[in-house]
Amino acid sequence: MIGIKRNLLLILGLSFGLALYAQQQPNVVVFLVDDLRPELGCYGNKIVKSPNIDALAKDGVLFKKAYAQEAICAPSRMSILTGLRPERIGIYSIFTPLRSKHKELLTMPQFFKNQGYTTVSVGKVYHHTNDDKDSWSTHVPKEVNSWVLPESLAIIDSLKNAGIKSNGPAFEFADVEDDAYKDGRATNDAIETLHKIKDEKFLMFVGLTKPHLPFNAPKKYWDMYNKSDFIVPAKVAPKDIYKLALTNWGELRNYYGIPKEGPLEDDLTKDLIHGYYASISYIDAQMGKVMKTLEDLDLRKNTMVVFMSDHGYKIGEYGAWCKHSNFEIDVNVPFIVSRETSYKNRVTNATSQAFVENVDLFPTLVELCGLPKQSLDGNSILPLVNNPNLKWEEAAYSLYPRGKKIMGFTCTNGKFRYTEWWNNKENKLMDKELYFCNQDYMNENVNLKNNPTYQKELIKMEKLLDKQFPKNQRSSYPQLDK
Repeated sequence: MIGIKRNLLLILGLSFGLALYAQQQPNVVVFLVDDLRPELGCYGNKIVKSPNIDALAKDGVLFKKAYAQEAICAPSRMSILTGLRPERIGIYSIFTPLRSKHKELLTMPQFFKNQGYTTVSVGKVYHHTNDDKDSWSTHVPKEVNSWVLPESLAIIDSLKNAGIKSNGPAFEFADVEDDAYKDGRATNDAIETLHKIKDEKFLMFVGLTKPHLPFNAPKKYWDMYNKSDFIVPAKVAPKDIYKLALTNWGELRNYYGIPKEGPLEDDLTKDLIHGYYASISYIDAQMGKVMKTLEDLDLRKNTMVVFMSDHGYKIGEYGAWCKHSNFEIDVNVPFIVSRETSYKNRVTNATSQAFVENVDLFPTLVELCGLPKQSLDGNSILPLVNNPNLKWEEAAYSLYPRGKKIMGFTCTNGKFRYTEWWNNKENKLMDKELYFCNQDYMNENVNLKNNPTYQKELIKMEKLLDKQFPKNQRSSYPQLDK
């Protein structure tokens, strides 16, 4: 009888222990923002108003040298959500959904769902709304319409009726509540979902579309800024640039009121920058609402929060308006990680100079949650979250294609950015670029490849690039979206 009681107590104790372990496994909330470069107060910008993002940085670790794997939405997000680099996935454009080519790949939400997590996608997470839909326990897709003003909607209707392929105005600032625009509604959906799943283990992605074009936000965020404070960037391409290094910026050209050719005049440039900044403050406020909900529901103590962007964006630099390049301005991204507040050794108000990449998110969350390790291209940066000054990787890597033949492979070591343009079909080098790179981007304006002073540096960077993109393997990288 005593033995039976002892065994029963052991079983009950084990069951309680497993339940407690399940309870203690952290939740995760990831804010995935579209087209946001490190243009935030916590990254040193003196004009932008981003109090909620800045508060998260003070409550965690800000990574200064974080990089996207490709400066375009769909492949970047696929890389984040699979933990694999674009050259492993083989999809480089926005036109090919992941699951149309890869039914077999294990994605982050699929893995976490298999491990007993409730997985939630709100807003724009994958570029294609229904891509990998079955991997989410709750899936609230992004909305398409971005305009609310009657005059904007009238313009869109008139263009459509005239058979003209064009978007609406490039910016709008209606005097409306936050949820009149789609990121406000996505935020409401995220908050509503948190109330429903508060007693479950969860992985939630909140996809905020701004500051992607059109630069639309409620008027109160527009009113935070004075147009005269904005400086028009130099509209000059870097000297001795490779002919395909910059993209023509058709993305903005497709919007009503934007000239079809030639540079923008300065007043319109300032309007667009104004809209970009207002959009940042708008999504900052939405993030703040979700963070408040985590606190109100007593979830923050057991929830790691990540804030990141899929890639950067040019707001007039080099005379361009888009991402779509290998320049520092397009691949450098904000990346902030704040551990669950109950974690006794959590690091706060810290900055790390370590090279980290968006592809590192998946393995980081796997380690955080104590789940079985996966074979991924990224590295867990949880050690850096716990100790930001650890010695880490020596470089970060990205790529960008030009058509079906040419691929630009790039890396940075913090001082220089080096890019090789490679003809994959003929397996030969087409051109190379070496730039100084820093946070103000303005030193990335002269290609140093032929400067005798920097030939040793060029050779070092070439070897560094070859570590990730070996020349003898480049022609074998798949391209599935031909």
